[in-house]
Amino acid sequence: MTSPPTKPLHDWSAAELVSAYAQAQLSPVEALEAVLAHIQRWEPQLAALYAFDPDGARAQARASEARWLKGEPVQAQGVCLDGVPYTLKDNIATQGTPMPLGTAASLLTPAAEDAPPAARMKEAGAVLLGKTTMPDYGMLSSGLSSFHRLTRNPWDLSKNPGGSSAGAAAAAAAGYGPLHVGTDIGGSLRLPASWCGIFTLKPSLGRIPIKPPYAGRVAGPMTRTVQDAAMMMAVLSQPDWRDGTSLPPQAFVWTDLTARFDLKGLRLGLMMDAGWGLAVEPDVAAAVHAAARRLELAGAMVEPLPGCSTRAMIDGLDKFWRMRSWLDISALPAERRERVLPYIRAWVETGATLSASELFAGYSQMAVLRDAAIAACQPYDFVLSPVAPVASFPAEWASPINDPLRPFEHIAFTLPFNMSEQPAASIPCGVSRDGMPIGLQIVGHRHDDWGVLKLARVFERLREPLPGWPDPPSPP
Repeated sequence: MTSPPTKPLHDWSAAELVSAYAQAQLSPVEALEAVLAHIQRWEPQLAALYAFDPDGARAQARASEARWLKGEPVQAQGVCLDGVPYTLKDNIATQGTPMPLGTAASLLTPAAEDAPPAARMKEAGAVLLGKTTMPDYGMLSSGLSSFHRLTRNPWDLSKNPGGSSAGAAAAAAAGYGPLHVGTDIGGSLRLPASWCGIFTLKPSLGRIPIKPPYAGRVAGPMTRTVQDAAMMMAVLSQPDWRDGTSLPPQAFVWTDLTARFDLKGLRLGLMMDAGWGLAVEPDVAAAVHAAARRLELAGAMVEPLPGCSTRAMIDGLDKFWRMRSWLDISALPAERRERVLPYIRAWVETGATLSASELFAGYSQMAVLRDAAIAACQPYDFVLSPVAPVASFPAEWASPINDPLRPFEHIAFTLPFNMSEQPAASIPCGVSRDGMPIGLQIVGHRHDDWGVLKLARVFERLREPLPGWPDPPSPP
């Protein structure tokens, strides 16, 4: 019988919890109560949760405990998550719970059904703690919202967790259970993962079904370990007819992260200049270069790679998204429109001046960016880059430069790979001089999500030890 980990229960991974359940060393009820007690210590300062439901979670944990006692835990695609605590982002519908989308302008109408990620996790027997916060409509890389309380970074409460999967990243870093599901359309998984020091995989478009689907939008796992993310991928990646972009399942075992993978001889492109956007801070550059060097010393070939996107591409996308958002927000009644975060109103209102030709030209840049990203990655097995050019920014800001007229300057490394539909991970690779986490982005070819996970697992074993997880503030 394997000895259980000695760390606090709220720090156990999903893999460790399931192993302990299987050996009758621990019950899902005990694990949940430890996580709930830890959340009680953190949440007043962190503000990562929405629709937190301890009683509902307890009922789910008791049901899971009964299944384990009978020797009948739920198995989903060869993986067991039965009894493991998890959260879902605000914008992933759960039946009966209003979905505010992070904005006070929303009508709080209960959702009619579970979205695909919620349905898959429920079928797997995982224990839903509640939802996590996001900024208005997911339009910011920030924990700032007109509906939710300001979400903060657990490494430093004066800093921002990033977004739009703000609460999910903060919750994962703070120990609100091991499993969290976020979404990403321009960096909303990877940016907060980098700034909060956790792992995430932005999968290929369609790999995890989502509702509603649209260009670039994906759901993905947010965890502390690569193995836990692989376990979630086995569950979340099952096809769902409600997503017209849903990909067929692939014939491999997601959690086998050593199968048919040899670092020696892999050709890795290293992109340190995205071609536009904020300059990479020295601490970030040093951490990413050190990560690439570790992979090189272990046998990979690392070559410099120029940026694959241009200011013209991004200006086009900016115009298209501003117009799309302006049409949605301007259609609201005046009273509700005024509740939208002022930063976002200031950005989208400029869409009212755009012509039809400007809108079409902007939309066309999505395809231009897609083709440029795919072409840049083609000579390489994987591409490495920073996730974000900066290591942190103030909690109260909407973005690292807090300027609604320059909203995309910090997403130059992440956005291209949403448009190109490629899988891209963020994995911690170091810390800044003031102790804030720094993430390495690993990008794979379209549909090679498993390969990205495998390279991430290799790097997870090669990297220098990272600081221990942050502790909640002492009570006043």
